Amino acid sequence: MSLKIFEIDGTLRGCEGQIWDRVNGYRWWKNELAEKEGGMEKFAEGYKIFGFNKTEGGYIYREWLPNAKQVFLIGEFNGWQNSTPLENEGFGRWKVFLPDKADGSPFIPHASQLKVRLESNDGAWHDRVPAWTKLAWQDHSTNLFNGVFWEPKEEDRFSFKHARPDKPANLKIYEAHVGMGTVEPKVSTYVEFADNVLPRIKRMGYNCVQLMAVAEHAHYGCFGYHVTSFFAPASRSGTPEELKYLVDTAHGLGIHVLMDLVHAHASSNTLDGIAQMDGTDHCYTHGGPKGHHSEWDSKIFNYLKYEVLRFLLSNVKWWLEEYQFDGFRFDGITSMLYHSHGIGKGYTGGYHEYFGPDADIDSHIYLMLSNDLIHTVVPSAVTVAEDVSGMPTIGLPVEYGGFGFDYRLAMAIPDMFIKLLKEVGDDGWDMGHICYTLTNRRHLEKVVAYAESHDQAIVGDKTLAFWLMDAAMYTDMSLHQNPHHTMAVDRGLALHKMIRLLVQGLGGEGYLNFMGNEFGHPEWVDFPRPENGWSHHHCRRRFDLPEDDLLRYKFFQNFDELMNALENRFQYLSSGHQYVTLKHSEDKVIVFERGDLLFIFNFHPCNSYEGYQLGCCWNEPMRTVLDTDEGRFGGHQRLEYGHGNPFPPMHGTHSRNHSVKLYVPSRTAQVLVRDSLVQGGVKIWVDATFLEANGLASPAGMQIALQTWKDGKEETMDFAFNSEGCVELKLDFAATFQVLRADGEELPCKASKDGWYRVYFPGDYAVAGLGYVKNGKGVAAAKAAAEVSGGYATEEPAPAVAGA
Repeated sequence: MSLKIFEIDGTLRGCEGQIWDRVNGYRWWKNELAEKEGGMEKFAEGYKIFGFNKTEGGYIYREWLPNAKQVFLIGEFNGWQNSTPLENEGFGRWKVFLPDKADGSPFIPHASQLKVRLESNDGAWHDRVPAWTKLAWQDHSTNLFNGVFWEPKEEDRFSFKHARPDKPANLKIYEAHVGMGTVEPKVSTYVEFADNVLPRIKRMGYNCVQLMAVAEHAHYGCFGYHVTSFFAPASRSGTPEELKYLVDTAHGLGIHVLMDLVHAHASSNTLDGIAQMDGTDHCYTHGGPKGHHSEWDSKIFNYLKYEVLRFLLSNVKWWLEEYQFDGFRFDGITSMLYHSHGIGKGYTGGYHEYFGPDADIDSHIYLMLSNDLIHTVVPSAVTVAEDVSGMPTIGLPVEYGGFGFDYRLAMAIPDMFIKLLKEVGDDGWDMGHICYTLTNRRHLEKVVAYAESHDQAIVGDKTLAFWLMDAAMYTDMSLHQNPHHTMAVDRGLALHKMIRLLVQGLGGEGYLNFMGNEFGHPEWVDFPRPENGWSHHHCRRRFDLPEDDLLRYKFFQNFDELMNALENRFQYLSSGHQYVTLKHSEDKVIVFERGDLLFIFNFHPCNSYEGYQLGCCWNEPMRTVLDTDEGRFGGHQRLEYGHGNPFPPMHGTHSRNHSVKLYVPSRTAQVLVRDSLVQGGVKIWVDATFLEANGLASPAGMQIALQTWKDGKEETMDFAFNSEGCVELKLDFAATFQVLRADGEELPCKASKDGWYRVYFPGDYAVAGLGYVKNGKGVAAAKAAAEVSGGYATEEPAPAVAGA
């Protein structure tokens, strides 16, 4: 029997033995769990066995403590005394039945703090936070965390209202940290993030949010990467029910929600973590030096242990089912793949670096099992591997013999741009090297490209904006004080836009942005600590800056929104068509085709080119749909002609059958599309999810209020939906509109800050969910809803109504 991965990459046969070791190990575990546990999905429901679980007449609490001699449950409910002993069930399991009180309430009051106390076989006593606790709270008198008995009444439990969004083919991730998701110098909450930041993310055109620091971590400053309680959401930002509200709100906005999952290691904390859970150094982790990560000062899981495997796989399923997460970014995969954890190694792509004695087969098998589980439980789930080594087959399906991840982070891209900005003058950039780095990915293994992430924002490093503009970010961003761009800001603004567009256009099949970088956030991330006086000043996001019309930060954000709108309209991230036409290092020009679009970049600091002939595959007139030099992006408006005047096709060049001649100004990028693809105006449909969210049976009588201008004054013109459930607007420019009930009342637009919907390019769109616009590929449900409604109204405009 062969594996599909050998058909995709025949050179892997040279490492066939070790690849089969991991594949056979994965298959052995699948068979073992099928025979002994009723299958992997059942096995991964350890949270129904361990921790607190309701049963007839009370609760059963169970813990795995193989080195314990005796165990007690202690807490506020019994004055922290050894009065509630657990019995030994064998195989390291301890349990106690907690009968309900006479009035039917739990033996332990809801929201009570507690711990488990054990005497280990060496006679020592240890207080531990239950490993499966659903919540943990910090005792500020000791700064240690305690477990919390979280069992709210049925009427107080959160009930999900919105279905999971479809799996996005054009994944655009907004990497976010809930705690710093506020302008105020404080820890933000799940509710604040849901109400204030999620609409902003949707408005900016992202279809996925990746939440960092979700699982409880005793040290806030670790960015969530030293997890202490794996089944408990971070309590600094609120309750479990409030986190569920956040996820449900995201789903109502059509946003996929990924959790930053940390299974590569655990916090070394013993008093409020799972390290030395039973008093030994080898309960959930490896013992001795093998169990210690020297770079991170953390503990390494023993993925071969039966109960450790149950714990981790159950953790995956818990977040998917209890909190409705849509997938995971697996942190620190490189550390898992190798016994050396990749420390001190530079990976060049040679297969001897990946396959050999350094490969940790046990963790390879775990990653295959977890990906299999995730995609079985939630077929629409997305998994992303943070691997700096470039391990082959990391992004191929498990059934092919791969690890099963949907994407790998393209970690070489931000490193390249930081190195260029630090070490190379603008006129020394090698266009060939840039293109190679952006396109250097394995066949059929998708990657998420990014110019920068949270790594570059942390204190001690610099964001792209900071590398580009440095102190000018503080002194030269005011349009009032500096009506004209300074040289530093002009360069920084131009290159910031160009780099982000180039990375999204050429770098991968997905794209990622860290919160705030879309508007060139001027400050680094520095968590509260003694050295900064426990200040939150640098542990927040200045969302107010791009909203200030007198600051240049708005230009960065305007461009980011339009860049994502362009991708949402043409969906080039999911296109299989990509061809680099030109990479001219002397002219500093890069040209490539991606999907239906032609991208042109001129990185030269001073040279502009008139009549520059560029090859392409299309024998049609081409029109500009986006350029970085537009006035709304703080540019010099040197490319306005192409937006209204198509460029005629010409004879072939650069190994392409056709071409166009363009003006290519210095430090600009422009994107062209066939003129035929931006004809036909804008069509607006009403999606069934929008009707449901607003309690409407059908769109009958609903209208579009289109914002227009007449004699320099803003007006609105109302259009009723036609018999197919659509409003067709004969526009070749952006449309700003509201959706109205039959009685004229405005329906909500949660993704907007002013109640207006906006689409920037001609095409089909649907108004959906809690009030957002999605691409026309999702209009089938809207058409079906229109058919069910029996038809309504006409598309003739109603009389114009003055006012917005």
